[in-house]
Amino acid sequence: MPKGYIIGHITVTDPEAYKEYVEKDTPILKGLGAKFIIRGGQCEVPEGKVHERHVVLEFDSYEAALQAYNDPEYQEVAKIRRATADSTIIVVEGHDDH
Repeated sequence: MPKGYIIGHITVTDPEAYKEYVEKDTPILKGLGAKFIIRGGQCEVPEGKVHERHVVLEFDSYEAALQAYNDPEYQEVAKIRRATADSTIIVVEGHDDH
């Protein structure tokens, strides 16, 4: 079964307040099965325009990724991100080449 991913492209507009989002979202998403593959870090944009920060979370399936994103507890915490950053969040199914 293909894995599922949540991909976030984020530009933080209020770094101090955004810290609360990171502190609260991590245990919720890990509890919902997320494995953090990318979370910030150095990046280079050779083409196009993108946000400043990138996050990739892996889940056992596309359905699990959707359920995590739509989880009411996560959505409550996501309000902090929406108030402290501009972001694009994508839920995508991985490729199963087995």
